[in-house]
Amino acid sequence: MFRLYKVMRVLAVLLAVGMGVLNQTVKANTLEGINHTHWVINYFSVNGHSGVDVIGPHQVGGVACCYVVPVRWETGMTVRIDWETGLSGSKGFPGYADTAKYEAWAERFEAQKRRHSKLVMVPDYTGQEVCGVTVHFLPCDDIKITTSCDGYGSRKYPIKTPLYSPEPKACQK
Repeated sequence: MFRLYKVMRVLAVLLAVGMGVLNQTVKANTLEGINHTHWVINYFSVNGHSGVDVIGPHQVGGVACCYVVPVRWETGMTVRIDWETGLSGSKGFPGYADTAKYEAWAERFEAQKRRHSKLVMVPDYTGQEVCGVTVHFLPCDDIKITTSCDGYGSRKYPIKTPLYSPEPKACQK
């Protein structure tokens, strides 16, 4: 019995040390998306971690747990954002009665989907509390991210882009 207790104590110490090391290198938080465009964000991911929900035009959503953010920011740190945009709503949906009309509508709807991928610089969060990653989807397939704990729209929130951002007629390449 004493030996089992001793083994369990050693395991508890090793676990505590391991957790201490883990807490110094990474921190699990949320992953969220904010859509400033007229497109639907069908899905998105940050470094392969999925933002769970579809985000409608000019909406906040896609909240998922748990995205791991390194405790220490490093110069040149980037994340890869992958996402798919598409049409919102079912405008022109002909119903299912006429298969040919439905299939033509579905083909046009699918043709509007676009897949995107972009490497984005992570802003310096040294000395700040980190609350995961919030991805802002902007017009012209631009992306901004933040690790801020302040809520979107609050005075201290670092990204000031309005939810209804004007979309240019042509985007710069």
